[in-house]
Amino acid sequence: MTGARRTADGGRNRGALAIVLHSHMPYVEGFGTWPFGEEWLWEAMASVYLPLLEVLRDRPVTVGLTPVLCDQLETLTGPAGDRFTSFLRDIRAPIHDEDARGLEAGGEHGLAAEVRRAAGDYTGADEAFATLGGDLVGAFRGLGVELWTSAATHAVLPLVATEPGRRLQIGAGAASHERRFGSWSGGFWLPECAYEPGLERELAEIGTRCFCVDQTNARGLGSFDQLEPVATEAGPVAVPIDWQTVELIWGPDGYPGKGTYRDYHGRTVHDLKPWNNEGGPYDHEAAMGLAKRHAAEFVEHVEQRLDAYASERGRPGLLCCALDTELIGHWWYEGTAFLAEVLRLAGERGVELVTLPAGLGESVTGRELEASSWGRAKDLRTWDSPGVAEFAFAARRAELKTLAAAAGATADSPALARAARDLMALQASDWAFITTYELAADYPRQRVDGHLADLHTALAALADSRTVPEPELRNLAPELDLSPLVAP
Repeated sequence: MTGARRTADGGRNRGALAIVLHSHMPYVEGFGTWPFGEEWLWEAMASVYLPLLEVLRDRPVTVGLTPVLCDQLETLTGPAGDRFTSFLRDIRAPIHDEDARGLEAGGEHGLAAEVRRAAGDYTGADEAFATLGGDLVGAFRGLGVELWTSAATHAVLPLVATEPGRRLQIGAGAASHERRFGSWSGGFWLPECAYEPGLERELAEIGTRCFCVDQTNARGLGSFDQLEPVATEAGPVAVPIDWQTVELIWGPDGYPGKGTYRDYHGRTVHDLKPWNNEGGPYDHEAAMGLAKRHAAEFVEHVEQRLDAYASERGRPGLLCCALDTELIGHWWYEGTAFLAEVLRLAGERGVELVTLPAGLGESVTGRELEASSWGRAKDLRTWDSPGVAEFAFAARRAELKTLAAAAGATADSPALARAARDLMALQASDWAFITTYELAADYPRQRVDGHLADLHTALAALADSRTVPEPELRNLAPELDLSPLVAP
């Protein structure tokens, strides 16, 4: 960390708060619409990414953008952008009006008024998108925040079967980030925070300076060890996520579930959400007031935690609060207002905000890191358990078959390029996650089966004279270096 931090009254050293927003979306552009498919991306655009741009501008916040998300954002300057604006104008606008009229006819005037108010969210998104000319990647490039990359398709890296397979995912992630954003400061988000000892060596090969880990089980919830970055022997610094702080938001009793906030699960005929968590009509003004109060409570918690650490350990700590970006505005409708208030209050209360890796400073050395994730039970069962074993084994078999076929191919082989892209699509963590939490019926299975079939077609073209498939898979990993697969 940079220099000594002090409390607002000039007292003992205080550390800093690092807010890390992990932005990710599975590759759904062009793969289905409603209820599962690219409308997930359109909703995230309207409710999360576009509204956050002004909140985050020139703030000391770390924003991770997965390559697979950027692959899709890149398409928005073309036909995908037209489909997004059509979603806003031709789908969202009419259904807000239709549901509002239906609620009014049923005497639910409060609910109808809220539905009409919420329609403005999509009108605002339409205007913001037009102002940007559809260039979301450019908007993030000029945002003035710390930008991180990740594995190419958000693969759970400890479950990738081979070293070449990992290098393909990690290397493609770093290369695509540098191509899009011009530089990379070395921040790498481990998909699902999935870590196993030794992984840092492969991260070091591409120039990674730091990554986040969840060591809650290893060190204990609330342990001050969670406020100490760990320097690995390979070089990259592991930054623990302080789950005691994250739980204020993501925990079973976290802020988003409080009664005044908008209920994510209660839906009208057309999937709109005019109720609060207590079952009454949603009061937007009251919810915004609660978000500000929760922001003040959050900042006070950070103050107390940092001061307690400094008092016990005699040096400033680094409190890392990492969240899925899609929580802010989508899962938690008021999350954008909460975050804006946290960013405003932190300075007033003497809590320094820092980015990673700029805020690392001195790190603990010699501490062992344990295998972990931020998934269920902090292990890998969300992505590798009996309920999703078929997905895990299919991805591993496909990886081994692709590597075996690559032994006789060259780095410019169209068939190998297509096989590699379908392999990377199969390795995405999303299909197992969605299945584990029963979020999208059989959509994950359809996607896995489709990518498997296309991978086998591409591998067959490598082995004989069959027609070579198109090397592209929509815009997934558009500039893919296959050398990790064909290197001797």
